[in-house]
Amino acid sequence: CLKKRCISRFTGKTLCPECGGTRLRKEASYVKIHGKRIDQLLEMSIEDLEAFIKSVPWSRKELDIAGRTLQEIGSRLHFLNQVGLGYLTLNRRSSTLSGGESQRVNLVSSLGSSLVGSLYILDEPSIGLHPRDTQKLLASLRDLKELGNTVLVVEHDEEIMRAADQIIDIGPLAGKDGGRLMYQGPPLKPGQPYNPGESRTLRFLTDPHVIPVPQRRLKWNSYIEVKGASHNNLKGIDVKFPLQVFTAVTGVSGSGKSSLVRDILYYALGRQYNQGRMPAPGKFRGLSGDLHRIRGVELVDQNPIGKSSRSNPVTYIKAYDDIRKLFSEQPYARMNGYGHSHFSFNIEGGRCPECQGEGVVKVEMQFMADVVLTCESCAGKRFQPDILEVRYKDRNIYDILEMTVEEAIAFFSSQKDPTALRIAEKLRPLDEVGLSYIKLGQSSSSLSGGESQRVKLAYFLSRENTADSRLFIFDEPTTGLHVYDIVKLLKSFNALISKGHTVLVVEHNMDVVKCADWVIDMGPGAGEKGGTCCFCGTPEDLAGRDDLPTGKAIRAKLSASNAVGLAEV
Repeated sequence: CLKKRCISRFTGKTLCPECGGTRLRKEASYVKIHGKRIDQLLEMSIEDLEAFIKSVPWSRKELDIAGRTLQEIGSRLHFLNQVGLGYLTLNRRSSTLSGGESQRVNLVSSLGSSLVGSLYILDEPSIGLHPRDTQKLLASLRDLKELGNTVLVVEHDEEIMRAADQIIDIGPLAGKDGGRLMYQGPPLKPGQPYNPGESRTLRFLTDPHVIPVPQRRLKWNSYIEVKGASHNNLKGIDVKFPLQVFTAVTGVSGSGKSSLVRDILYYALGRQYNQGRMPAPGKFRGLSGDLHRIRGVELVDQNPIGKSSRSNPVTYIKAYDDIRKLFSEQPYARMNGYGHSHFSFNIEGGRCPECQGEGVVKVEMQFMADVVLTCESCAGKRFQPDILEVRYKDRNIYDILEMTVEEAIAFFSSQKDPTALRIAEKLRPLDEVGLSYIKLGQSSSSLSGGESQRVKLAYFLSRENTADSRLFIFDEPTTGLHVYDIVKLLKSFNALISKGHTVLVVEHNMDVVKCADWVIDMGPGAGEKGGTCCFCGTPEDLAGRDDLPTGKAIRAKLSASNAVGLAEV
């Protein structure tokens, strides 16, 4: 395995010269359906393919041979279109689909099977979905219900919540402060007289103005421009990205947002500032503008925060270094010669030799899934007994790692020790981004994509003020966030901008878009119907564009909000 990893650093992928990327033998291209080869059909968008199937004048003989097959193909293409996936091509690799796209593909297979009497559980199916397509998703969910099924959706989207027959609200907060049934019943309407109590969801449904429109928009005079962007479906466009303000890139799914922001802007800037190994950017003509105004670019996405199963939030934000220092300075540790490394579960010394600091042991099964068991040697505490004898204020290192962020901040900030106070300050950004409920020693592999993204944001917030201004790119940061957590997220964005950084967000959530200083809207459609920069300006100007799907969506949010500052949580 090590040899393969070493070799992989010097290898890459290229188009197959034999099949030209179609993945089929040449004999397969001899068969055509009304002039189209199978690879040509697979390269068409689902929307175009459905239109093609309908437009073909099938003969009676062809219908006798493939009538049932054509009916199934047409039905499934229609369902894919209905759930907002019309921009995808059928030869798209499933590994490149987002979580929301994968869920909607699975939903289509359920719709096509026409099962009845089943329970369908969907976890945030609206991820990556533009407000324009939410009604299509809701129509599909209603179709499932009308077939005689039960549909249970875990969701934060306001439109989906209001369309439900029943709402089950769990809360009131997260972690140890949650887990209670706050409400069960029909969704409440805006302005409906009802005492929400501690429920933040009910408070939001009865009064949706939790995130008002900012009183002012920041002005900009410096920018970075991407010229001649023609990667994937982009139409050779020139786009200016303002610096030291909050910019939102919007557009329907498949309109070219990721192609422009990640595949061109991020990769090109990463190479511009020599930020290690960066993939080659997509096709574009060049970069121009005030490139000297920033010193680097950071993509804050939803990938896991650590490659090791032993990594956790406090190691990522560098707070664990101070925790180890604090324990190594205790009298018992000094007496026994325990240094910083003895309190690390990444190197030998103080960690449990049986589980190597993981707290669990994986038992490999030959024909079944691996079994994970609590380590019998350390009882899941990750360290050797002698190390656990070292205590700070009657807490050992395991007790500290079992604390939530909220508990740890309260514990360390109540001490007089400078190291303890520094630990509390380093943990505070995790609380500010809405992660007060996670445990310090929680494995990074157990964090959701949205949680991993916010841990990365907390790390950048924890860094001291620096003269090195950076461009921060966030890819759908509201995934998995309640509206009250979005308020905290927006405050974190403002904190980055106040330090001289630039925030660029690819987002569908109109509550976030309405708070942006500048909006770049891609579209107008998806796939080949997209790839154009349709609008650049303020949210108020975008609201006047009835010809754009995002214009209609943002107008509804702006008209329902008060022009006041961000509400306090």
